[in-house]
Amino acid sequence: MKDKALDARFDSATLSPELHWHCEPDHWSVDPAKGVLRISPSANTDFWQRTHYGFEADSGHFLHLRAGGDFSLTTKVTSHPRHQYDQAGLMVRVSPACWLKTSVEFEPDEPSRLGAVVTNAQYSDWSTQPLAKDIDTVWFRIQVMGADCTVMSSLDGLAWQQIRVAHLMERTAASVVSCGLYACSPKAAGYQAEFHCLRFDPIGT
Repeated sequence: MKDKALDARFDSATLSPELHWHCEPDHWSVDPAKGVLRISPSANTDFWQRTHYGFEADSGHFLHLRAGGDFSLTTKVTSHPRHQYDQAGLMVRVSPACWLKTSVEFEPDEPSRLGAVVTNAQYSDWSTQPLAKDIDTVWFRIQVMGADCTVMSSLDGLAWQQIRVAHLMERTAASVVSCGLYACSPKAAGYQAEFHCLRFDPIGT
């Protein structure tokens, strides 16, 4: 369980041993020269539970560490989308039925959707706001205090706006969660996400 800060800059050819895959993608690599982790999600990958669409998906690619207590999680991601709903960002996961993710989901014929999905009791809740198509790089941050999460985004890593405040119903004081980077292509392959960093900071320790 992680209880000290982690600042992954992807400037080494290997990942930190503290990071582990849920549904490791077939195509991913670290480019130390540019300091990025590249993920090319497989087709038909997603995280979603039941609401509105009726399906259950737990097949997205999730690179995570295990953490307890209160913490802040931050990343910067550049997206090169191809198909509707291509997405990459941050995720905090208590179980397959209780989790939160934040990202930009691509829309080919209208502004993309900056937002968050919160899943409790195996039902997902999606909130969004429009994001201009010419914005391809976004910072994301999730601050976790007990079972309460504050989700934020930034275009420069300095000025942050709140996206969502949410509660993860399964989280208790003793809960250890998985938290980290994720990427999905719900429709077809061809998307590439570039993560520039992953910062984990314990709060109050």
